[in-house]
Amino acid sequence: VQLQASGGGLVQPGGSLRLSCAASGSIFSINVMGWYRQAPGKQRELVAAITSGGSTNSADSVKGRFTISRDNAKNTVYLQMNSLKPEDTAVYYCNAVLRNWSGTRSYWGQGTLVTVSS
Repeated sequence: VQLQASGGGLVQPGGSLRLSCAASGSIFSINVMGWYRQAPGKQRELVAAITSGGSTNSADSVKGRFTISRDNAKNTVYLQMNSLKPEDTAVYYCNAVLRNWSGTRSYWGQGTLVTVSS
């Protein structure tokens, strides 16, 4: 199983970015897909997550600014980030809890850097 994330980059405060993460390989079903982030010197934290049925959960710090969505047919999760702030600067990791021949477990993508700076 591979999770391929893309869409990070440098953006000015107040700008927008859209992250994508596609899961591929041996997959029977994906229960939850989500985004985490880790800023320098800080622990990895949940940004937002979405179930296969479309229920979402997000950190208070991003509510009203970030939107998570998912295309189940493509095994892809998106994170639309608007009104970005310097404190959103971090490496963003996608995560999927999925079922395959190995059972149900969590998989991580490689991370994509988001830098919010003027």
